[in-house]
Amino acid sequence: MHKGQSLTITPSAAAELCRQAAFAGTPGEMYLDLVQDSCGEGWLHIRLRAGHHNGVPIARTDGATLFVPADQLNLLQGLRLNYYGDLSGGGFLITPPEGAECCACGAGFRYLVGTN
Repeated sequence: MHKGQSLTITPSAAAELCRQAAFAGTPGEMYLDLVQDSCGEGWLHIRLRAGHHNGVPIARTDGATLFVPADQLNLLQGLRLNYYGDLSGGGFLITPPEGAECCACGAGFRYLVGTN
C-alpha cells in the first residue's frame, strides 16, 4: 500500500466492493479511477471496475483491495468512499477531499480554484 494516502472506505462501501469483485470473478480486487465529466465544468467522477488494471494498491479493508492509477494518487488524498443502498437501488457516494466541492450527484468532485 502507498503510505501517506488517506483514502477512507466505509464498511458499507467495503462490503459492496467485495460483492462486486466476487460477482465479476476478481475476488477482493477493485479498481477506482477518476474520469473527466463530459459537461466540461471540471468535475472528476469516480469509475469503479473489477480487477486491478495495473493500478497500485491504495487501500485494503474488510477483504477488498482498491487499486488506482499511480498518476491519480494525489487527487484521491482525503477522499471518503461510501455506499448507500435501499429498496430502489444503491450507489457509491464520495465525500470530497479538503479544498474540493462535491457534485450534486454525489459521485464527482472538483478542486476549488487555487487548490491541488
